[in-house]
Amino acid sequence: MKQLIQDLRTHEVLVEEVPAPQCQQGGVLVRTVASLISSGTERATVKLGSMSLVGKALERPDLVKSLFQRLRTAGVSEVVATVRAKLDRAMPLGYSAAGDILEVGPGTEEFQVGDRVACAGMGYASHAEMIWVPKNLSVRIPENVDYDSAAFVTLGSVALQGVRVAEAKIGEHVAVVGLGLVGLITAQILQAAGCVVWGIDLDPDRVALARELGVARAYVNSEFVSSGTLLGAGGADAIIITAATSSNQPIDLAGQMARDRAVVVVVGDVRVDVPREPYYKKELQVRYSRSYGPGRYDPSYEEKGLDYPRGYVRWTEKRNMQAFLDLVAAKKIDLAKLITHRFDIERAGEAYELLTGKREGKHVAILIDYPRTVAPSRRVELRSPDSGKKAASAKPDKIRIGWIGAGNFSRAKLLPALRKLHNLELAGLANATGVSASRVSKSFRFQYCTTDASAVLNDPTIDAVFIGTRHHLHGPMVLAALESGKHVFVEKPLCVNERELESISRLYARSDRVLAVGFNRRFSPFAKECKEFFSAGREPLSFLYRINAGRLPDGHWVEDPEQGHGRVIGEVCHFVDLFGFLSGSFPVEVQAWPIGKCPDENNVHIQVSLADGSKGEILYLASGDASVPKERLEVFGRGRTAICDDFRKSFFHHSNHGRAKSLFRQDKGHEEEVRCFIDAVSGKAPMPIPFQSLWATTLATFRIRESLFGGGARLVVAP
Repeated sequence: MKQLIQDLRTHEVLVEEVPAPQCQQGGVLVRTVASLISSGTERATVKLGSMSLVGKALERPDLVKSLFQRLRTAGVSEVVATVRAKLDRAMPLGYSAAGDILEVGPGTEEFQVGDRVACAGMGYASHAEMIWVPKNLSVRIPENVDYDSAAFVTLGSVALQGVRVAEAKIGEHVAVVGLGLVGLITAQILQAAGCVVWGIDLDPDRVALARELGVARAYVNSEFVSSGTLLGAGGADAIIITAATSSNQPIDLAGQMARDRAVVVVVGDVRVDVPREPYYKKELQVRYSRSYGPGRYDPSYEEKGLDYPRGYVRWTEKRNMQAFLDLVAAKKIDLAKLITHRFDIERAGEAYELLTGKREGKHVAILIDYPRTVAPSRRVELRSPDSGKKAASAKPDKIRIGWIGAGNFSRAKLLPALRKLHNLELAGLANATGVSASRVSKSFRFQYCTTDASAVLNDPTIDAVFIGTRHHLHGPMVLAALESGKHVFVEKPLCVNERELESISRLYARSDRVLAVGFNRRFSPFAKECKEFFSAGREPLSFLYRINAGRLPDGHWVEDPEQGHGRVIGEVCHFVDLFGFLSGSFPVEVQAWPIGKCPDENNVHIQVSLADGSKGEILYLASGDASVPKERLEVFGRGRTAICDDFRKSFFHHSNHGRAKSLFRQDKGHEEEVRCFIDAVSGKAPMPIPFQSLWATTLATFRIRESLFGGGARLVVAP
C-alpha cells in the first residue's frame, strides 16, 4: 500500500510502498477514503523534521544535555551509532482520516466490517491507503455525513475541546484569535452553541472566509485593535487562541480584550509569556486545552481501549469526535467552504510543498483522496534473493536470516552487528508498523518486509530468526520459531512467566536448534578478561553491582504489566546472568528489598546466592543523578579485585599492583554475542549460553519479583 512519510535523513516528504498493517486486538483495519492535512501541526512537524541537527538541538536543549551525558559515559562512536539509527527512520504523517472497515479485531464488537468510520491519532490515522486504529480513536460516521467532512474529525475535536475548556455559555462574547483551520471550526462551534463570536487574524482572506461562514464580527488584527469595538462592549467572556506563532502577540491581545475574570484558553502552539499587569488586574484565568479531549496521551485509553466512566468524564476524545460529527450532520458546521485543495495519494507530496511554501498558493483545508479498490498486502518485495530456491542455491553455506521487531535497539545494536558478518543472507523482516518495516529492510538490504510475523516464522527458506519485539511476545515467538525448525536469537528476556519458561524448556529438549538470549554483558571485553583474571583458585567470589538506571518516562511500555512486565524481568536479568558467567555457577537463592516503604522496581536492593557459594549484591536505582555513569561492577575474591565502569573503563588489582584499561567506545558485547550465535548456527561453536544457565537466570528474575512484592528469600531450582 502507499503511505506518506518524511525521511528524517534527507528531509524529503515521500509516498512509499509499505506493507499494510495487521488488524490487531482492540481496533479496526480501515481502507482510507479521505484524510485531512492538519496545516498547523503537520507544517510544524515537517519543519522540525527538516531541520539540521543544530536546529533540532536548539529546539530541544533537554535532549542535547542527555546527549552530552551519554558522550561522557559511552564514547563518541557509540553516540554517533545511536544518532544514525534514529535518523535512518521515516516518520508517518497525518492523524485525521475517514474510510471503510475491512477487518474488526477481537474486543471491538461495537464495529462491523463495512462500517464507515472517522479515525484519529498520530501514528494511527495516517495518510495511508490502509490504517489500523484503536477503537477509542474510531467513531461511526452519521449517514448524512460524507467522507470528506468526516476526515475533519480530529481537527474538529481539537476545536470542540477548546470550547469545552473555555466553558462558553449561550449569549457570551467569545473571541477566537487565529482563523486558520482549527480557528474557523471553533468559531462555527461557538455560533452553534449560541455565543456571540469575534474572529481575529492577520490574513484578510481568512477574515473574509470567516465572514462567509457567518462570523460577522471578524477583523484583521490591526482593524480590531484600532477600533476597540470589543473592548467598548465590556470585553470578551472568553478568548480562545488557535493561532500558531512564536510571537507573544496573541497572549498580549487576549489580555487587552478580556473582561474582568475572563478565561483565556490556549489551543494553538503559541508563546505564552503572560504579561502580569492586565492578567493580574483583571484576574484572568489561563487554561490549556489538551488536544482533543480526556484520554489523550493515556495509553490505557488510546491503545488498550479502557474508557472513562461517563459520570466522571463526560467528554472524552471519542465522545468529542462523535459530538463533532453530530454537529456536522445537523448542518451546524460548514466544512465544504474550508476545502481549498485536494490531491490523490500518489501526488500527496505536492500538498506539502504547498504547506511549507515551496509552492505558491493560499490554503486552508487540504484533503488527500485514496482509491476504493486497494486490497491489503502485508508483504513488499524489496530485492531478489542472491539465488533461487534454497535447494538450488549456488552458495548452500549461506545462513538465511529472518528478523522480527525493528525498534531502536535492533537498529542501533543488533542489525549493525549482523551486517559485519559474512556468509549471511538477510531474507525477511517483520515489524508491526509498515513504515518501519520498509525503512529498516531497505537500510539493511533484506529481501522482503512484512507486518505479519508469521510470514517470517513460517518461511521455509529461513534458517535463523532474531526476535526483538516487546517482551510479552518473546515467549510465544520463541516457541513458534522452534516449532518451525528455526534457530532463535531472542533479545532479553527469554519470556515473562514460568508457564512460558516450562513450555520453552520442553520444546527445546526435543529440538536440535540453537537458542540464544541477548544477555550481552557476558560477551563484553571486560567480562572475558575478568573471567580469565579470576580463573586461578576455586573459592567463591563476591559481586557488588550498582546500576544508576534512571526513571523511565510515564507510560513507558517496559513498566506496562501486559507488555514489558517490569524492569526486573526486563533488565535485572543481565546482571544475574553476568554473576553466573563470572562465577561459573548458577543462582540458587535470591532475595529483594524495596528501598522505601512501597515495593518499586525502580529502586530495589537484590541479593543473589550462587551454587558455588558466591554472592552478589545488586543495587538497581532510579533515584540518582543522571550524570553518574549507569553501571559499576566490583568483583572480589581469590586475592584479587576487578572493577568495571560502564564497560568502558576497567581496573584489575592483584598483589598490591593494579592496571587500568580504557576503551575508545563502550562495549557491552553486542557484536560478539551476535557473532557467537551465528558461529553456533553454522556449527563452528557450541551454544553461546548453555540452556541451564538461560533457565536459571530467567527463573531467578521471576523469584526476585516475588521476593520484592511478597517478601522473603526465594529458591531457584535448576531444571
